[in-house]
Amino acid sequence: MKRHYLYGLLGFVGVFTQERAFLAFFAFAVDFTHFFQRKDEMAVAYLNRSAALGFHWGMAATGVVAAGAFFLQGQESSQALVTGLAAGFTVAVVVHALAELYFVTRERWGLTYDPD
Repeated sequence: MKRHYLYGLLGFVGVFTQERAFLAFFAFAVDFTHFFQRKDEMAVAYLNRSAALGFHWGMAATGVVAAGAFFLQGQESSQALVTGLAAGFTVAVVVHALAELYFVTRERWGLTYDPD
């Protein structure tokens, strides 16, 4: 099994330093194998659950960050909304990815209850 997606960790060099070219390594973090697999009911349910978790956490983060930027930092309403939307999108993507990783890993390792 190829572990080319581990190169995606080099993308954090671009986040924590001024070398923005390393951000391109995040493309290796995407695992495209699930596009070519046949989906069963459990995989679809896991994707739905992780998408719902990502959506709800993203919306909550949007509201909290936008309100905090407006009331605590004194930003204009439009700037606070843009800040909240950026933070909410980031949180939604991260939560979705981590939840999908959790569900898929749990199923691959056989840690789920499957009566069949």
